[in-house]
Amino acid sequence: MIRQYELVERVRAYDPEIDENLLDRAYVFSMKAHGNQKRASGDPYFSHPLEVAGILTDMKMDGSTVATGLLHDTIEDTLATHEEIEGLFGGEVARLVDGVTKLSLLELNSESTKQAENFRKFFLALSDDIRVLIVKLADRLHNMRTLHHIKKPEKRRTIALETMELYAPLAERIGMQEIKTELEDLSFLHMNPDARASIAARLSFLNDEAGDLRGRIAQALKDTLSAHNIEANIFGRQKQPYSIWRKMQRQNVGFEQLGDVMGFRILVDDVPTCYQALGVVHGAWSSVPGRFKDYISTPKRNNYQSIHTTVIGPERQRIEIQIRTHEMHALATYGVAAHWQYKLYDASDSDQHQKWFGELKEILDQAESPEEFLEHTKISLYTDQVFCFTPRGDLVPLPRGATPIDFAYAVHTDVGNTCVGSKVNGTLMPLHTELINGDQVEIVRSKTQTPPASWEDIAVTGRARAAIRRFHREHGREEYVALGKRLLDRAFTRAGYDLAEQTLEPACDSLLIDSENDLYLAVGRGNVTAGRVLEALFPGERNKDENRINLPLADSGGEEEPIVIKGVQDGTAIRLASCCHPLPGDRIVGLVTPGTGIQVHTIDCAELAKVSEDPDLWVDASWDEDARDHFFHLSSVEVRMSNEPGVLGKLATLVGKNQGNITNLKMTDRSQQLFTLRIDIEVQDVKHLTDIIAALRALAVVESVERIRG
Repeated sequence: MIRQYELVERVRAYDPEIDENLLDRAYVFSMKAHGNQKRASGDPYFSHPLEVAGILTDMKMDGSTVATGLLHDTIEDTLATHEEIEGLFGGEVARLVDGVTKLSLLELNSESTKQAENFRKFFLALSDDIRVLIVKLADRLHNMRTLHHIKKPEKRRTIALETMELYAPLAERIGMQEIKTELEDLSFLHMNPDARASIAARLSFLNDEAGDLRGRIAQALKDTLSAHNIEANIFGRQKQPYSIWRKMQRQNVGFEQLGDVMGFRILVDDVPTCYQALGVVHGAWSSVPGRFKDYISTPKRNNYQSIHTTVIGPERQRIEIQIRTHEMHALATYGVAAHWQYKLYDASDSDQHQKWFGELKEILDQAESPEEFLEHTKISLYTDQVFCFTPRGDLVPLPRGATPIDFAYAVHTDVGNTCVGSKVNGTLMPLHTELINGDQVEIVRSKTQTPPASWEDIAVTGRARAAIRRFHREHGREEYVALGKRLLDRAFTRAGYDLAEQTLEPACDSLLIDSENDLYLAVGRGNVTAGRVLEALFPGERNKDENRINLPLADSGGEEEPIVIKGVQDGTAIRLASCCHPLPGDRIVGLVTPGTGIQVHTIDCAELAKVSEDPDLWVDASWDEDARDHFFHLSSVEVRMSNEPGVLGKLATLVGKNQGNITNLKMTDRSQQLFTLRIDIEVQDVKHLTDIIAALRALAVVESVERIRG
């Protein structure tokens, strides 16, 4: 274990003005508080907070944070109280310890709902001071380094998965790349020990075979730069097993097909020298096309800066090279923690990392449920980035795969809600266009526009998805209320009552609903059936006339107008069922589904049989006559065709000529003569789909084409 004076000396080495008395008191208090407690390894428990404090000194954190590392488990695991910590160590340390304690009490578990709710609380607890997260990451890092002492493999895997899914991406987001890399590799060790062992063995074999290859390449780089009067520190490194494994999975290649398992960092004094060094490297060795990134001129979202390039370098080895200044290297290694090292931290300044937490809080405010927040937040955590620009030249960082819709919501929620189109590099482009680095994006807006719910399937960022969902929750309320009134009116009319003459307060009291409007809303959303409302007002009414249960769907003699589906994909009170994929032109029926409003099914959908005896759930429906003009709908067909060269090209060309859009294609069966495909096609209506099917059937290479339901 680190001794008391050694810990103080570590801090004094980078901060001569450290409050030694604070650290001494925290050291003694934590040691006494934990007393005879033991860890799973059998070591004294105090060794853990001491190692956490040591990790924080490696990051060159301030004295209050190091003291928090020593004390972070005292409130949770000993008899110490918040008031006692505040009295002995002051408000700042007490607040930090309390924040870390809250995070420790919110460790994620296997139950998804609790996990989502805890994840939500986790980010709320982080909002006050980024140092809370830094201490928690140091705590998790030491726990992962000693995870092998836990005997149950399943528990180790659960902790490792949690670390991989939450703590590693959090470390990356606040720029702590070294911590992120170690957390990932330690997690990989317990999640997939066989794969890690295999990769480690191959790396060891390569090292034995090549000798001091890294040293020779580093010296060649240094000599080349020195010949051009560039003084640089050069470090060679071997990629971690998890990094190699992830690349193998992403590129679907074997270990032997990987060319760059080695990387080198060139550290120089200033930015101009970075670009000078790049020129020397590219002048001496051939660069690999498509493997150059300049994060100095366009930093990553976590403020990471460096130049990345890959070359066929000394000894004909393919190597990745990162060129950066010494300060950039400190920021890349310790991220936001380096702000204390360079005395840049200001508690009143949110900086880029706090801005990101602000975005997560916005998602938190817009999410309807903890599960929704968890989904969107993980999307925000697991992203590579592209950098796009507004017409004024402002930089907008987005996750890879983002669309103009994501760009619009990144600028402002109102811009996203009123977006009707986009210009990418001056050219009008569809809103589903995938943006790439350097794109200039201009959003075309209209005051009359509202975001279709289908945008949620196109958007990539959690912020955009949450905003779209929130819009439809707020603006769909009136539609749900109107639908609820209509359903109740129909049920009351069938039973021989007039809804307008009835007070619904007794039903509200019986069903524990606050107001009549909320009751209409609950009925419209399908959370409460009209029959339950009748039963609450007139006990026994639901079973008064059994014949009413089997009334036909349209029992009003044509007097009751069917519900017209306005903007089928606006997603407020109406959704298209995925079991039958109804298209404009199909005969349809609405089915009230709890929590989602009305789902629209084709009249012959098998799902309707499950509720055939409950007329309260059925609603007449018809297509908006303008549905074809505004929307495309997904449909699927099964095609059996000859197994010969060029047939897929013919098929795709024919669908395109008929204005269809293939969104997915899957081979379900194949023989020497024939193969069977399932093709998802966006079409406008039944006639459009029928035309495409007819055109496909006319192809000589096609044996059969059938529409797929579900």
